[in-house]
Order: sequence, then C-alpha cells, then structure tokens
Amino acid sequence: MKVEAECASCLLSRAKAEVYIGTTNPALRFRTMKEIIKLLNREFKPTSTPADLGTKRDRLIKLFTGNTDPYKQLKEKSNQRALRLIPYAKKYVERGHNQQERFKKATLIAIVGNMMEFDIPGYKFSFKDLTKKIREAYKDLVIDDIDSAYELAKKAQSILYLADNAGEIVFDTVLVEQLKNMGLMVTYVVKGDPVINDATLNDVAISGMDKVADKIITTGTDAVGLIIKEVSPEFLKIYKKAELVFAKGMGYAETLTEYKLTKPHFLMFRTKCQPVANYFCSSRHKNIAKLMQ
Repeated sequence: MKVEAECASCLLSRAKAEVYIGTTNPALRFRTMKEIIKLLNREFKPTSTPADLGTKRDRLIKLFTGNTDPYKQLKEKSNQRALRLIPYAKKYVERGHNQQERFKKATLIAIVGNMMEFDIPGYKFSFKDLTKKIREAYKDLVIDDIDSAYELAKKAQSILYLADNAGEIVFDTVLVEQLKNMGLMVTYVVKGDPVINDATLNDVAISGMDKVADKIITTGTDAVGLIIKEVSPEFLKIYKKAELVFAKGMGYAETLTEYKLTKPHFLMFRTKCQPVANYFCSSRHKNIAKLMQ
C-alpha cells in the first residue's frame, strides 16, 4: 500500500516521540528532527510506502541520537504484561470444541496481541484493555478468512510465521502451539535489529517462543515489514521455500501488498491507523484476518 496525506503527520509525530525517548539532549533532538523533515521532503511521494519511510526515519533516529533501541523499556514491559495474561488466553482457546475452533480462537488471541503499539496519533493502547479485547476479539473482526487459512494449514507441512511486536510475541505462542498440535513445523521470524517496538531475538526466550516453535530466525535487517532487497540470504531462502506464510502487523500488511506473491500469505493485525484501515476497506480499531492467495 502507498502513503496517504495523513501518513506525513504520523511519521513526524512518531519521530518526535522516539527522539524524545532516545535522547534528552535538546541540540540532538533538534538536529534529528531537522534530518527527518529533510527525509520526508525528499522521499514523501505518492509512490512511497509507509513502512519504507518508517524504516528510514528510525535509522536516522538511531544514527543521530546514538540510541539503538528507544522502545527497549516499553518492549520489556509489554512482554511482562502479556505473560500475565497467557493463562487466561490459553483457557480461552481451550474452550474451543474442536481443532478448528481452537485455531480460530488462537488466531484471535494473536490479533489482539497486535494492539500493543505506541505513539500512533489517535491510537491509545492500555494494557488494562487486553482481557476485555480478548473477549471482544470476534466482535471486532471485520475481515474473517480464518477458516480458509485453517484449511490451507491442514494441507501444509510447515508454516513461516513473521512476527511483529514485543509483547505480541507472547500471544503468538498460543497460535504457534495450535499449529504444532496440527502437526506443522513452524519457523518463527523476528527482526534482525531493533526497529520501533518490533520483536527481536532478545524477546524470544522471555516470551517462551523458543520452547514452542521448531526454529527461530531473523529477517537479517531492521526494516519495518518486509523489504526483500534488505533481508539476509538465510531468510530469503527459507521465505522462497515456504508453503504458507503467516504475517503479523501493519508493517507486513503495508509491504506484502506491494509484491506479486507466489504463495498464500495470511495477514493478522489491528487497524491502528486510518490509511491502513482504508486500504482494507475497514474502519479503524478493527481486527483483520486476511488471506492473500
């Protein structure tokens, strides 16, 4: 998907939030924001994608502030708060009467986890809301291709699972467990280096994902979503061989829609901004489970 006019204010607003987390030095804050304005002046075009601009913005922030992981503390908090809810989430899934129902409930849990996002203008997230949002997950589901994804998963032997945020990775363990129960081999993919609040290898052991997935790899890059030209050869080889891809979050939704896909991709995310909601013909603050064939 391409940027809308609204994306400019979002990119700047999030930049300001990250810069102020990243450094307390007023001169560095000013210089960094000035460079980001230059970036947008140069590259904010109708043909640009939000994820690509977000990647370049975050790299500038890390370069000028010297803080390579501005969201580190919020990521740690997200993991810990999510871990508290895992017993409740598992009970919610176990109430499914059969494998297909449990898969659906686990998918909804994974999508609720995608709510853990910070500094998007007009989007307010509270950890206190997560239990309620689990109960309301189906009510908020406006695109429901979960049954179709289940049927494809039943026929597959392996899944490539692209992760999004810290905290959210904890909720992903519930869905990965269901995939394992279906006899699938799961390769779980995190980012190679910090970008926004995306999960990295540092979050894997904390979340317990290393005890659930068959293999953990990284994209080999710190890009938002999937930028094929930047990923590592190891990731690219596995991605090309994958039968079915599960992809979490708006970043992957923004970038995967730019490619001519050669295999099914199952997108799972919350519409946290209006441009993404518009692209998927949804309203804001809704759950999306979209199978792209």
